[in-house]
Amino acid sequence: RPAGDKAFHCWDVPVPAPRPRCSRATAMCTRAAFEHSNEIGVFSKLTNKYCLVGIGGSENFYSVFEAELGGHVPIVHTSIAGCRIIGRLCCGNKNGLLVPMTTTDQELSHLRNALPEGVVIQRVEERLSALGNCIVTNDHVAFVHTDLDRETEEIAADVLGVEVFRQTIAGNVLVGSYCSVSNQGALVHPKTPMEDQEELAQLLQVPVVAGTVNRGSDVIGGGLVVNDWCAFTGVDTTATEVQVIESVFKLGDAQPSAVAGAMRDVLIDQLA
Repeated sequence: RPAGDKAFHCWDVPVPAPRPRCSRATAMCTRAAFEHSNEIGVFSKLTNKYCLVGIGGSENFYSVFEAELGGHVPIVHTSIAGCRIIGRLCCGNKNGLLVPMTTTDQELSHLRNALPEGVVIQRVEERLSALGNCIVTNDHVAFVHTDLDRETEEIAADVLGVEVFRQTIAGNVLVGSYCSVSNQGALVHPKTPMEDQEELAQLLQVPVVAGTVNRGSDVIGGGLVVNDWCAFTGVDTTATEVQVIESVFKLGDAQPSAVAGAMRDVLIDQLA
């Protein structure tokens, strides 16, 4: 070293700030699998205030959620009525959570202790007890099965703080199975007619796009969970399907565009 040069020490190099695990500005759609199942919407429920995941899954499944959501919303490991298929048995948003009457007292107590303050949990006496299949909701509007009890409809409106509409998706009464919605957009069954998409968009006041998940599956709710800044889908979901999801739900820098429409048309043509 030339005379007069300052000695170099490793601590003289500025250390960059650690990168946060998830930035709401850059969060994207993440692929995951519950054991060997791509139907992650069956085993999880995601809202803007909390995330529920079924018990008994692999650590890989939980680590995907933890990496994206850790520090933002609580991730609650639970069962409902002793079952892991919690995504199909409950429905909720930032305001509340509806669970079937078969939910045990212990499970209800666990959920009440784990969920954020202000989230109302209500057991519902309903013949159509798979509430996640029969109700789909964001923070403002809910679509429900056409045969849902009137009392259940009123409870949903009160607990979730939403307007409730009886709807079908491409002729299917299981609206929670064939549709996923957030406050940013909605993805519906690929054979939903354009006039129905326009009606749904008018009710939701967000863009509605027809598409698929898990390499052509039309069971959108079973293969996708989404909130306003993050989404998770099955590992078989193709790059094109992920692009449509990120576009319609405005994840990261994606925005609904003609490109998303073109990709949607390609998906539908493949199914035809």
